[in-house]
Amino acid sequence: MPTITTADGVEIFFKDWGTGQPIVFSHGWPLSSDDWDTQMLFFLQHGYRVIAHDRRGHGRSSQVADGHDLDHYADDLAEVTAHLDLHDAIHVGHSTGGGEVVRYLARHGEARVAKAAILSAIPPLMLQTDSNPGGLPKSAFDDLQAQLLANRSVFYRAVASGPFYSYNRPGAEPDEAIIQNWWRQGMMGSALAHYDGIVAFSQTDQTEDLKKISVPVFVGHGDDDQVVPYADAALLSSKLLKNSTLKIYPGFPHGMPTTKADTINADLLEFFRS
Repeated sequence: MPTITTADGVEIFFKDWGTGQPIVFSHGWPLSSDDWDTQMLFFLQHGYRVIAHDRRGHGRSSQVADGHDLDHYADDLAEVTAHLDLHDAIHVGHSTGGGEVVRYLARHGEARVAKAAILSAIPPLMLQTDSNPGGLPKSAFDDLQAQLLANRSVFYRAVASGPFYSYNRPGAEPDEAIIQNWWRQGMMGSALAHYDGIVAFSQTDQTEDLKKISVPVFVGHGDDDQVVPYADAALLSSKLLKNSTLKIYPGFPHGMPTTKADTINADLLEFFRS
């Protein structure tokens, strides 16, 4: 099983398929690199080298007790890219993975990077504050932690069968295989990492990170995202970035890379080739 060991002793699992320009995928909470299967196969067939890792505490990576914050996520990603000696890479992040990509670019620079894409992503800040009145109240995230503490399995089933893919909308047709795969990925990881990760994805202000980024960035978000509302995320991020391409998808859910993969993959391919 391909892994690297980080400077602080954490084993990070990764996949590395194909040759060509590398695309590096960063997954969302509380999932794993498996959430990118459709994208990895698609871009592999289009001549790219595709790479994805399991974040610390997630999937097949070490279930360590600490480091469940955006700085460590970004540092782990940097160690993967350095280990593989990637250059001219494209970084793609979904949800918390979008925050990971943004923090990686701001913290480690762009020398190895050609472009990036953030989808349904958490930046600049999910939490409601005096300077971010459009954010969500802290009580919403406290409730997520309380549900995880009460019964993680039940909680994850509810997220996947409800708001994540907008399966709770009238007329929606839930796909049981997609729901079970989300639950499977979540349950592979560490309850502690996921508990701490709620604080990481909700309370990390990435306003200054976004301002530092100069490479072209595709910012995609669904306007029916019930997890990360687009108006306080994609719309603000696109304004803070120096070189952004913004696309808001009518009716698309938070988990659009899975349920709307054909559209998302085609748009990413066009952006990567442009």
